[in-house]
Amino acid sequence: MPVILVANPKGGVGKSTVATNIAGFLARRGHKVMLGDADKQQSSRRWLGQRPAELPAIQGWDFDDEKTVKPPKGVSHVVIDTPAGLSGKSLKSLYKLADRIVIPLQPSLFDIQATFDFVRKLNDFREQNLRADAGPELGIVGMRVKDGTLSMQQLQGFLPELGVPVLALLRDTQNYVQLAARGLTIWDVAPSRVERDLSQWQELGVWLDAPRE
Repeated sequence: MPVILVANPKGGVGKSTVATNIAGFLARRGHKVMLGDADKQQSSRRWLGQRPAELPAIQGWDFDDEKTVKPPKGVSHVVIDTPAGLSGKSLKSLYKLADRIVIPLQPSLFDIQATFDFVRKLNDFREQNLRADAGPELGIVGMRVKDGTLSMQQLQGFLPELGVPVLALLRDTQNYVQLAARGLTIWDVAPSRVERDLSQWQELGVWLDAPRE
């Protein structure tokens, strides 16, 4: 059962947007998806509460106080939304669980610095041999990207230093906001309405579909 963790300790980078749309992508492909929300704000859980019943089903998942992982039988994919400030035992526990970690990143100095430190921490976990295997695969998703801006230039200059593949650069659009308010994803509306956005997800979709190496 693939477990996809969407994480970055920096708040407001778009973790819930990425997590809900990954869940929507997987559900649209016929998978039995569970969306867990480890964030006290419960953004993803509230989003699930708005999701129309006729759309591909996404099952919610309640964490207990110790983040115990008890996925129900019959689930094929798990997506976990995480809180800002994720660290310590909670981060280590989720790292041990994850098959893939998607790291949303906005093109700002503060986000870049926080993400650099976060990736370094994940690499430390790998070096500490917290798992018997090589650990989860990491991927970056650029959020609210505006071509031709100074912040975008800074982001492009920084990304090679991370040593983590860039899976998508998602544009700054109200599509995600408007759809989220109705419990929808870009996979739940007419493709012509979100054509540009769907194209930006192609490489990320291939990565999500690919078997672990």
